[in-house]
Amino acid sequence: MASIISRTVNHLRHVNRSVIRSWLPNPPPPLADSLQNRHLPLLGQSLAIYQRSLFSTTPNTTTENQRNPEPKTTENENSGNSGESGEGSKSGESSESSNAGKSIRGGPVSWLSFLLLVATGAGIILYYDKEKRQHIEEIFKASKEVKQGPSVGKAAIGGPFNLINHDGKRVTEKDFLGNWTLMYFGFTHCPDICPDELVKLAAAVDKLKKDAGIEIVPLFISVDPERDTVEQVREYVKEFHPKLIGLTGNPDEIRSVARAYRVYYMKTTEEDSDYLVDHSIVMYLMSPEMEFVKFFGKNNDVDSLAEGITKEIKQYKK
Repeated sequence: MASIISRTVNHLRHVNRSVIRSWLPNPPPPLADSLQNRHLPLLGQSLAIYQRSLFSTTPNTTTENQRNPEPKTTENENSGNSGESGEGSKSGESSESSNAGKSIRGGPVSWLSFLLLVATGAGIILYYDKEKRQHIEEIFKASKEVKQGPSVGKAAIGGPFNLINHDGKRVTEKDFLGNWTLMYFGFTHCPDICPDELVKLAAAVDKLKKDAGIEIVPLFISVDPERDTVEQVREYVKEFHPKLIGLTGNPDEIRSVARAYRVYYMKTTEEDSDYLVDHSIVMYLMSPEMEFVKFFGKNNDVDSLAEGITKEIKQYKK
């Protein structure tokens, strides 16, 4: 910086001397000294103005000027008349103004990249909102279709069967036409679940008769044909309700009715003659036409079971 200022001062002194010599072709020595002394204050003012302009420039501009130095020529070197010096000053001013209008390079974010970032973010937000609305509409349509399901068709549960009741008589599904039937699949050697469910079934049947005057035929179908004989089933159903009807049959007949009513059952690990049967814990409400109406799971108690059956029967009559 100091070297630049020193060169500039020398340059201005040279310019000043040249201008004085051009104005006075043959000045006497005393007059030249007096003119030089007269112009020293102007030189000091020019130096001050130049220093202020030099220190007010940005570091990037200074660096740019240092990297790309432009040759500086004096007015005397370019031209000997004032017209050409005026054009040189104008060109210098235009050069400075063009340099001042240039954008500073090396910034972290340009306007173009900022606009691209904003546009990308807006596009992502719009896409997310569109996908979210579409997902909500699909959920709404799916839930609406599920609600409309019963009016379209009925579940493929139920069908013909041919079994033996606890009195040893052959019966089919036609023997239960004209009555509301509540069916449960289990086995007589069940330690806890089947007794609990049958107690609940019997209590619901009595509650429906007492509170709503609805007659329900309770039906128990065995899924253990190897041990549940007619006599075994007879003794078992008497323990729960006098109207409870027990049905059994050979393995093929039990397999056929279980498939028709979508009931799962499987014999577990056998120890001698003692074993358990894993099976579905569900009750089926069948209409007077022996068509499936609704199923009730283990989570229903006596009250909810009775209320659910009453509701289905009232809707069926309407």
